[in-house]
Amino acid sequence: MKVSKNMQVEMYRRMVRIREFELAAIDLFKRGQVKGAVHPYIGQEASGVGVCMALRKNDLIAGTHRSHGHNLAKGADAGKMFAEILGKETGYCKGRGGSMHIAAFDTGSLGALAVVGSGIPIAVGAALGFKMQGQDRVAVPFTGDACVNTGNWHESLNMASIWDLPVVFVLENNHYGVSTNIRNSTNIEDLSVRAKSYGIPGVRVDGFDVAAVYEAAVEAVERARGGNGPTLLVTESYRFEGHYAGEPEVYREREEVLEYRKKDPIPRLKKYLVEKKIANRGELDAVDGQVVTVTPMGPGN
Repeated sequence: MKVSKNMQVEMYRRMVRIREFELAAIDLFKRGQVKGAVHPYIGQEASGVGVCMALRKNDLIAGTHRSHGHNLAKGADAGKMFAEILGKETGYCKGRGGSMHIAAFDTGSLGALAVVGSGIPIAVGAALGFKMQGQDRVAVPFTGDACVNTGNWHESLNMASIWDLPVVFVLENNHYGVSTNIRNSTNIEDLSVRAKSYGIPGVRVDGFDVAAVYEAAVEAVERARGGNGPTLLVTESYRFEGHYAGEPEVYREREEVLEYRKKDPIPRLKKYLVEKKIANRGELDAVDGQVVTVTPMGPGN
């Protein structure tokens, strides 16, 4: 699939924006500016951006407790998101949602939902509405690997399959449900094979490769939009930070984290764009400089 230079540079820009947003959110949390927990999306940027760039503005997404990246990838305003995280009236939910419950309806985000797997049936309901009303729209619930053994997962995929609903189930396998490795909760390595039991396609991609994610998402979205039913898209990724900001991370070795950091999707894409002469380093450095997020610092701001 041929992807234009402008689109690839935009992918890079969105990934950098997510990374910088999350680093700023972690900093605010550590300085006591954020009430409640912050769950960083650092390391998984290619998954959210690759999927969301395959969607139209009126397509809908549903997220998880780790959905800052999903919202930003879909086009949410960083300033409004920071305001929400800091409990301000100028936030997307007037400060009532906080970090884990941001809903940006103007960009097609049904909201971040903290209960594991809770966004899946909501997205399926939206997709049912699209089909009943004859709307040319697609719903995409993002979930982590911990949801695959829940009732919400089974019932939602089963229903969407039976009714050929326009849904793309995006399973971001970062290998940990809080502190439990997926190897200790599920006895298969490739989670995409679970799609077979619902009679739908299952696709597994490198979640650190934004182009691979985008290409797989385009195919799945086209299938859904064409009335051919849902797809399970598994993006193999990893969260570089803990389950939440400041977590001690006693359940995984530092060497494991450092090994996965070598796959960082942002420098990987930057290197690819430069080596393939799609963009020069100066252009991409300029993008880095342009990604400035405004962080309201005090309760009076």
